[in-house]
Amino acid sequence: MSHQLIGIRAGLADGEPALLTDSMVLPPGTGRGPGRVRAAPGIAFVMSARLAGPGVVMPSAMAAVALVYGAVWLESGGGQVACGPVGWPPAALDLTLEACLVELNGQVVDSGTGAAVMGHPGQALAAAANELGRRGLAIEPGWLVLACGLTEAATVPSGSPLAVHFTTLGSIHLA
Repeated sequence: MSHQLIGIRAGLADGEPALLTDSMVLPPGTGRGPGRVRAAPGIAFVMSARLAGPGVVMPSAMAAVALVYGAVWLESGGGQVACGPVGWPPAALDLTLEACLVELNGQVVDSGTGAAVMGHPGQALAAAANELGRRGLAIEPGWLVLACGLTEAATVPSGSPLAVHFTTLGSIHLA
C-alpha cells in the first residue's frame, strides 16, 4: 500500500494540520468499508501554486487554489476522505454560503455552511499554510487541502448509507 504525501487536513481544533496520504483517499464509487465511522463534511482545495507562510492571508491563499470540491472526512481509528464529483474554480463560488446537508438512512441529520469553518474555509487554508511555514514547510502545488467543520461530525452506524449534498459542489454517496 502506498503512503505518498498528497496534502493536509486543516482547520483542526488544535490548529495543527494533519497529513493526508494517497492511501487515505476513497476513489469515486467505492464504499466506506465496514464498521461505525464519524463523518465530517468539508471543503477540499486542490492547489495550483505553492503556499508558504507565515504571513499568508485568505485572499492570497484562495489565489493559490485551482479547484474546490465538496468532501467528507471519515474517521474510525484512521482517516479517509471522499471528494465530490464537481470541482469549481474558487472565484465562481461563495464558500461562506456553500451549504451542505448530511443525510443518514435517507433522513437529514445536520446542515451547515462554509461560514462554520473559521468564517470562510479559506481562513483554514491560510492558517494551515502559516502553521506549516513556522515549521519550514509549505503547501505544495497539486496537494489536496481539506477544511472540515461545515457541521458537527455525524456518527454513521455500520451498514447505514451516508449522503452529503452541497449547494454547488454536488453530492457524495457512501454505503
